[in-house]
Formats: sequence, C-alpha cells, structure tokens
Amino acid sequence: MPELPEVEVVRRGLEQWVSGRTITSVEVRHARAIRRHLAGPADFADRLIGRTFGPAHRRGKYLWLPVEDTGTSVLGHLGMSGQLLVQPAGAPEEPHLRIRVQFTDTRTPEAGGLGGTELRFVDQRTFGGLSLHTQVPGEPDGLPDAIAHIARDPLDPVFDEDAFHAALRRRRTTVKRALLDQSLISGVGNIYADEALWRSKLHYERPTATVTRPRSVELLGHIRDVLNEALAVGGTSFDSLYVNVNGESGYFDRSLDAYGREDEPCRRCGTPIRRRPWMNRSSYYCPRCQRPPVRRALPRRA
Repeated sequence: MPELPEVEVVRRGLEQWVSGRTITSVEVRHARAIRRHLAGPADFADRLIGRTFGPAHRRGKYLWLPVEDTGTSVLGHLGMSGQLLVQPAGAPEEPHLRIRVQFTDTRTPEAGGLGGTELRFVDQRTFGGLSLHTQVPGEPDGLPDAIAHIARDPLDPVFDEDAFHAALRRRRTTVKRALLDQSLISGVGNIYADEALWRSKLHYERPTATVTRPRSVELLGHIRDVLNEALAVGGTSFDSLYVNVNGESGYFDRSLDAYGREDEPCRRCGTPIRRRPWMNRSSYYCPRCQRPPVRRALPRRA
C-alpha cells in the first residue's frame, strides 16, 4: 500500500496538473470507487460539474482537493492499487478505469498549458476510492471531516514532538505498532517503519514505555530522513501498481536497508537480515543491531 512519500508524490502531481481547473464532466464507471460517497454516482458528479478544484493537500496517506465555494473537498485514498493519473483526453482507456474527470480548458500540453488532459482514477483491486466530504470548520486547508481523527505526519511543520513522545509512552504497546497507529502519527507504513527502526537500532517489539525522550527524538529524525529520501526519488515501487500522475514508478526500493532484504547482509554489521511474520505482514530486522527486548519471567504463584 502506498505510504506518505508515494501519496505526497501524487499530491504534487495533482497540484501541478489539476488544481485551479474547472470540471466539465464526471463519469463514474464503477460504483465501488465512490462507495464512501453514500449519495451515489449521480450526486457525486452533479456536485462537481462546473466547480473548480483548489490546492491539493495531504495528511498521512490521504489526499484531498477542496472544491471552491462549496465547503466540501474530494477525498482520495489509493488503497492497495489506486492510481490518480493525468492523461491526454484521447489516450486509450486503462483496463481498470473507475472514474474520469474532464475539464473546461482546451489548451494543449505542447503549448505549455494543462488543457487536453483529464484526471482518471484507476484501481485494479477497488480498495481505494474518491468521496465528497464536508470541510472541518476553521481548517484553512479544507480538511475533510472524514479524516479529522488522522494525526499529523512527521513532515508536517506543526507536528508536535512533545505530544508524540507523551502519547507514545502512554500507548502500552510495541514501537512498530505505535508507528502504524494513524491516530498517533500518520503516513508511516510497514516499509518505512522497518527502515526507521533499523536506522535507530530498535527492535520492532520494543515496548513503547521503555522508549526514552532522546530515543524517540532520534527515531523521529530517522523517520523523517527515510521519508524525505524516498520522496526525493519518487517513493517505493515494488510493482507497476504504484505510479505518479504521469505513470512513472519510484526508485527507493533500491536503497532499502532492511525491508525485503531477508538473508542479505546487514549494511552495518554483515549479519543476515531476518524476516518474521507480524500482524498479517512481515517485519525485517537485523538480529545483531536490533536486539529483541528481554522478556521477564512472571513470578510463580505460591
């Protein structure tokens, strides 16, 4: 599933190619793609036609486009295989095209404009989708109310490190579970959690109650470094399902230190990387650099 860097790459593409354009038609090919818009396909289209998209925004793995002068925003979630593509209006249709949005401008890309292109939502597995939501009052970015509970991500300029550390200590869980808790910190998924934990020399089962303030600051620093490095090369693509709005893949998979490197030597100490099943996923770690926590035996009953 796309994580923060991949979604941010898509957001930047929407900002360049979609924001500021006025919608002339909306075609919903598959109702499941707007299943979270309970009023249905016709209402979804009617409320967008003739309206203009505002600046593209993201929180964690969610992105949205405010619909100007309506108090609503189109919320997008890519799921496992969703793609938001900007394609020439006459380009062949993708096999799993679910939603098509066309715009009023007619300038051609060759002339330096944005016209002649349309926005397509393509989703092979139909776990992602688009939906229209009311904006949270007082939020200047048009945050949809459906994701008001999602925490800010570590690349957000107003991310609160003190609040994160306090909440981390209160969780009474393990560190990787906490990093994947989107109500605590958003945008960090399985891949980048393993990478940040490897850099921090923390085992994924380390209890959060034992993570000191200096260690949490160090962990946040490594999380930000990993996310920014992935963002710089377009994210991580293990297959053709994750692409940016122009259909291009990311290349951070070539720089991974832990994830997907089972039995390969640790880049720090040479010990083979191990993989363990974890919450229907996998965790990759170095058994030497990332020592598992010592489990204390329970006292025997008299």
